[in-house]
Amino acid sequence: MISPKEHKDVALIVGPTASGKSALALELAKRQVPLGRKAVIINADSAQVYADLQILSARPADFEMEGIPHRLYGYIDGAEACSAARWADDAKREIAEAHERDELPILVGGTGLYVRTLLDGIAPIPEIDLLTRTTIRDMPVGEAHAALEKEDSVAAQRLHPADRTRIMRALEVVRSTGYPLDHWHQNKAGGIASEIDLHPLVLLPPREWIYQRCDQRFDYMIKLGARAEVKALLARDLPDDCPVMRAIGVKEISSWICGDSSLEYAKAAARMATRQYAKRQYTWFRNQCDPHWPRWDETINNQNMDHIVSLLQ
Repeated sequence: MISPKEHKDVALIVGPTASGKSALALELAKRQVPLGRKAVIINADSAQVYADLQILSARPADFEMEGIPHRLYGYIDGAEACSAARWADDAKREIAEAHERDELPILVGGTGLYVRTLLDGIAPIPEIDLLTRTTIRDMPVGEAHAALEKEDSVAAQRLHPADRTRIMRALEVVRSTGYPLDHWHQNKAGGIASEIDLHPLVLLPPREWIYQRCDQRFDYMIKLGARAEVKALLARDLPDDCPVMRAIGVKEISSWICGDSSLEYAKAAARMATRQYAKRQYTWFRNQCDPHWPRWDETINNQNMDHIVSLLQ
């Protein structure tokens, strides 16, 4: 990676929560300096984009950034919903600006949909007819799934019969556009995979190691002031369907704040939710990432950091 600008180099570090992505990204960025290069770290985590979730999203604090520029962290107000398409557009801009400065962009995060949208593009689905959307959203999920079996059997077989959100989406697409979801997904546009030289690494360390780190990190979040963060969030009186209100830890700590549960119960519930989330991420990255992307399936420490960084270079 002699000149990121010339070669359009982009480093990518993905993996489950608490797998060591942020520390590895920072190490990679710092190691560019002796080589006469600079780097910028770009967030690819859906929770860390929100300004309201500094602690609960484990967003790096200023002192943890060690002078390395970090982009797309805490830049969206919690009252807004950040879509994968919006983030991808913002990430494209940050990558282009980094290349213009001849700096190495380092993408790091655990939101697979964000990364996939950036690299592969999005399906150009036309805007859904409002009457169609309203009619479908008023249907019981069982009725909608039965209708989907007739109108888009491929999607119906793929989706769980109780997955209301995705069933409604698939049904409204086929009814409004006349084509099933798979038709649109096969014609994605706007991805940058063919325009860059990607240096990816998938972190898949032992699950028990990740789970232990998840438990320790949530305890640390409580010490850092997660309660005050959630209390400030509740004071905003945001709708329950806002992404920040659905973030892991918000519901559990809210229950503690309101007196409906104890601190220990809130901790146990949040730890379990975090472990379940890490498990889903682990499965997604193991099965959905390009099989040719390098994997690291051991723990991360100072002794093996040189080797891990070499996989990205």
